[in-house]
Amino acid sequence: MKTDTTPRGKPAAVSGPAGTPPPGTAKQRIRGIRTHLPSSPWLFLAPGLLIVAGFSLYPFLSTVVSSFTNDRTLTKGEFVGGANYQELIHDAMFWTGLRNSLLYVVGAVPLLVILPLLLAMLVQRHIPGITFFRSAFYTPVVASVVVVGLIWVWLLDDRGLINAVLETVGFGKVGFLSDPWLLLLSSIGVTVWKGLGYYMIIYLAALANVPRELHEACAVDGAGAFRRFMTVTVPAVRSTMVLVAALSSVGAFKVFSEVYLMAGPSGGPAGEDTTLVMLVQQVGTGLSGRVGYASALSVVVFIITLGLMLLVMRANRKEDA
Repeated sequence: MKTDTTPRGKPAAVSGPAGTPPPGTAKQRIRGIRTHLPSSPWLFLAPGLLIVAGFSLYPFLSTVVSSFTNDRTLTKGEFVGGANYQELIHDAMFWTGLRNSLLYVVGAVPLLVILPLLLAMLVQRHIPGITFFRSAFYTPVVASVVVVGLIWVWLLDDRGLINAVLETVGFGKVGFLSDPWLLLLSSIGVTVWKGLGYYMIIYLAALANVPRELHEACAVDGAGAFRRFMTVTVPAVRSTMVLVAALSSVGAFKVFSEVYLMAGPSGGPAGEDTTLVMLVQQVGTGLSGRVGYASALSVVVFIITLGLMLLVMRANRKEDA
């Protein structure tokens, strides 16, 4: 006769097939795992969040706070309220830099939206040797901006190759780097030339998703190349065009390297080609740099850049509607 050893009031656990744990035990294990799930994602996100907070969020907040002080490079300033923002309103160089930055956007963005698309449609064709041209078009992207700027300075200088060729064929010298407007246009040309390959790759990825049957159907209906481009290609890559417009707008408004290398630290003749980012660098660097005023300029650059992106996104929504 066997003695029942099960505690009074608790039913005995019913075992399943051989090697299978009782149902109650499995539920307890699952319940124990679930208690750790809500905190687990934050453990994986913590390293990235710390990097973003340390290298992006904290510098941004520090810049905003500094824009309300009269900090200098070597001395800690005092709180001055909105004095820096009032000063930049009456600063002629601020308006010159804002004008040049906006002109840079107006001149560079349309070219960086259209030309890479046409280039992508060209290199998308399967013809012999097209791989070489794809690599050649992308080479300026991987080249150092300093090297690219110096090359174009040597080409456009008064004693450069282009002016030498113009003199050989009977034309006079052109002041690409001495005339303020030609200098700005030359810098825009360098920016467009260097960015063509980058945005071409983005368009190639978008064009790969356009069904070839749509082009064939339009061709059967008698549509020409331009008609197919406007009715098939453009609607298919419209979202990509908005992305390129947003990226190129931000890059063009915050341009620094191209103008700095071609115009020099002073921003060209009498500083007429100074951009807003160049003005931040001029004001905020050096032993007597006005860090507080440069921070106010940086905040204005951020606000305008954010406004440009929102404007592009709003224009895209209107077209979709």
